[in-house]
Amino acid sequence: MSERSTLEVPVGLEEEYYQINPDILQSFSKFRPPLNIYRFLEPVSRITPYYKVGDRLSKEQSQELADLVAQGTIFVSRADHSVYVKHISYQLDLVLLDKHLTESEIADIFQIALTRRMEAFFDQPVRIVYDKVREDVLVLTEYVWEDFNRTKALAKRLHTTHSLPNHAVNCGLLGLHLFLAGQSDSFRDSKNARNILDRSLLGLFLHDLGMTRVPAMIRDKTKTLLPDEMQKIRNHTMAGYEMLTRIDIKFTEMERCVSEHHERLDGSGYPQKLTIGNISELGLLAGVVDSYCAMLTKRAYAPAMEPLAAAKKLFDDSRRYPTDIVKRLIAMVANQK
Repeated sequence: MSERSTLEVPVGLEEEYYQINPDILQSFSKFRPPLNIYRFLEPVSRITPYYKVGDRLSKEQSQELADLVAQGTIFVSRADHSVYVKHISYQLDLVLLDKHLTESEIADIFQIALTRRMEAFFDQPVRIVYDKVREDVLVLTEYVWEDFNRTKALAKRLHTTHSLPNHAVNCGLLGLHLFLAGQSDSFRDSKNARNILDRSLLGLFLHDLGMTRVPAMIRDKTKTLLPDEMQKIRNHTMAGYEMLTRIDIKFTEMERCVSEHHERLDGSGYPQKLTIGNISELGLLAGVVDSYCAMLTKRAYAPAMEPLAAAKKLFDDSRRYPTDIVKRLIAMVANQK
């Protein structure tokens, strides 16, 4: 990779433009980049158009563009944010390389990429597709490992309408924030901390895996469920557990998220009617984010609730939901207002 020059970018320029990283450029089509490109003219300190989307670069122009990127003088407009985000979302590890993206912009990229991955996995829950989900989730944990405060922007990127993939992403992003907010200062240095984070987050994303075995007409039914339909819903936790086994996933953290996210402190949950002291901390966390994210989105049978109202509803049901986790949730929601 060519070394970049120490270009002095004018104050305010990066509020309107991204400075392209050489690795990002390599991910573009060599002769037809997917968005408009601009060049910074250092002698006069201004931006000028360099390439218009839809045109074709010659071989010589393509090489010149690479050289200019290495010099740090090539930019794209933040007005093309949606195009840029979509492009990077297909090669998620690029977010670890581009230091010019804001945390909010990176959160957008993760939401888009992980939603697409979960759509593919729920459509075809087999090992080869799961491996792609795992790959992207590990990019996410690598990103937040550098700074746990990055989860705040991610927790704001929740879908507002319900679908299984949307719900999975909402629970994953919110659960990641609440999980790390509940850890001690020494967590990062504790044994196997990174593996625990990786597996816990995968469990939060996959907790509702068994719902793929419930017909959509039952999941989205607007009328009262019949007894056999309700049983199919209740069977989804164990169905998900069996699916993990079938695709050879044997991590305790993931198993607990899948099998315990409907257990409740007072024993009123399912499938085992576990009570306080018998439900894992991760299972309790999964239960809180599952319930909260369900209430937060517009569903076929219920409107979306306001975030603080949904969180307080869980707090008022302290017999069933753990107060410490719900308090973390309320604090997060209050800080977002």
